[in-house]
Amino acid sequence: MRDITAETFEAVLFDNDGTLTDSTAVVERAWRAWALDRGIPVERLKGFHGVPSRSIVTALLEPGDDIDLATADIDARELQDLEGVVALPGAAQALEAVGERAAMVTSATRELARLRLTAAGLRPPAVLLTAEDFTRGKPDPQPYLLGAERLGVDPVRCLVVEDAPAGLRSGRAAGAATLAVTTTSSADELAPLADHVVTDLSAVQFSLTADGVRVSLAPVTA
Repeated sequence: MRDITAETFEAVLFDNDGTLTDSTAVVERAWRAWALDRGIPVERLKGFHGVPSRSIVTALLEPGDDIDLATADIDARELQDLEGVVALPGAAQALEAVGERAAMVTSATRELARLRLTAAGLRPPAVLLTAEDFTRGKPDPQPYLLGAERLGVDPVRCLVVEDAPAGLRSGRAAGAATLAVTTTSSADELAPLADHVVTDLSAVQFSLTADGVRVSLAPVTA
């Protein structure tokens, strides 16, 4: 385990859905409708949070089914529904504090990521990695390795901030330190994969120094 409060990080790599933005209701509505239209039991959708839509579709469809068509269908459903998408506590402050040393690494498409950030009132960081940029999605390390590469930093000296086990596995496999938020998964699920677990980003403070980004625990308010 790494003590994230004792390190200075070259960059912070944020997931989006469930980490910066609350899009849970939208995601659940879209995927439930998609599954029901295909006769797929809704229970089979469990365990895929943080995984790219094409990977989920591939895992759920039968051999011979049209993966391209089914993926386009779920992507279109998600693009059409932004009702209730909001910024999670501490997200805006975290992005502002980290500034040019931030990247966002999401399993969503670029268009969907930008739409959700806009709906939540968040400004995306300059470096934005999406499903179109990967050949292998989370939990593979490629997404976070690419995020570090785009920023020109060593992934081992990065902090990955995630809400999903798949994303944490991706960050760890890339060599990064990991911070988990319990916005969509329980602390028990996340703790084995994270160096530190908090409720959301309001529980930590990021500060930019000449050498990089420092992380501290936010003061507890009554």
